[in-house]
Amino acid sequence: MQNAIPYKSKQFLTLLIKLSIVFGACYFIYNRLHQLNIGTFWEALQLNQILSFKNSCILLGLSALNWFFEVLKWKVITSPVKEISLKMSLEQSLGSLTASLFTPNRIGEYGAKPIYFEKKDRKKIVLITLINNMGQMLVTLFFGLLGISFFIKSFQLTIIYSRLYILIGLLTFISAIIIFILKQKRIKIGGVSLQRIKTFLKTIPRKVITINIALAFLRYLIFSHQFYFLISLFNPQISYLEIMMGITTIYLISSVVPMLFIFDVILKSSIAVWVFGYLNINEFAVITTITLMWMLNFMIPGILGSYFVLNFSFNHPPKVINKS
Repeated sequence: MQNAIPYKSKQFLTLLIKLSIVFGACYFIYNRLHQLNIGTFWEALQLNQILSFKNSCILLGLSALNWFFEVLKWKVITSPVKEISLKMSLEQSLGSLTASLFTPNRIGEYGAKPIYFEKKDRKKIVLITLINNMGQMLVTLFFGLLGISFFIKSFQLTIIYSRLYILIGLLTFISAIIIFILKQKRIKIGGVSLQRIKTFLKTIPRKVITINIALAFLRYLIFSHQFYFLISLFNPQISYLEIMMGITTIYLISSVVPMLFIFDVILKSSIAVWVFGYLNINEFAVITTITLMWMLNFMIPGILGSYFVLNFSFNHPPKVINKS
């Protein structure tokens, strides 16, 4: 009987945490939808036949592929720590999305994903999450730098070189500090020495990193072409290369600007309106496209993730596939 009260209290606290996460995610989604002029939004979709049966199948199919590769990416990158099933990877990916929807730059993902693993592996999973996100960022930078270079050249944008030199100098200075810190053996991050972190990183097979980046590459191609498909429905006369140049520029700029996720759509919309303004694409078409991209790739998966959050058990770590 003495142990019954603490156990019930723990169960109540667990339920409260789950409900808080789900209600927070739902409020975020509701708040975002409330900001839209729903009548005008749906009218624009119907006028341009954006959500015809054929187009809806294509858009939902691309979103499913996008998340399939994200789930596969997570399954692959966690394999050096624990071999998890594709189903478990889906649960962790969507559950952590729901838990991190309302955090800055989805930083809540670093706290959500480790709780799916045994306590002894959680610090490793934080590092694995960082590596996973860095792989996607690397692909975004690669395509983004190509896109923005062509964008500047095509529209002959004026570059303020004095500010560019300051930015390069600042990045060089920050890089030098990071390199200096990484060489220090006594410094600890989260109670773990840098030396132990380096040792762990060396245990991750190069093949795993290569596959992770390849999957990140495929993900980028899928969601960028989903963006292209949507914007081209409004503006079929604009060339493929011009639109893709704009899309890669938008993702580059929005990915390097720290922002609360609740303002992510607003930030991307502002950047997209500015970029596509050079291509004479209607502002409302741009905002509608960004909003639909958010609905397809974040709102719907976030709602699905609520199911996994509510069914998650803190007391039982996920079953893993034993390596033989």
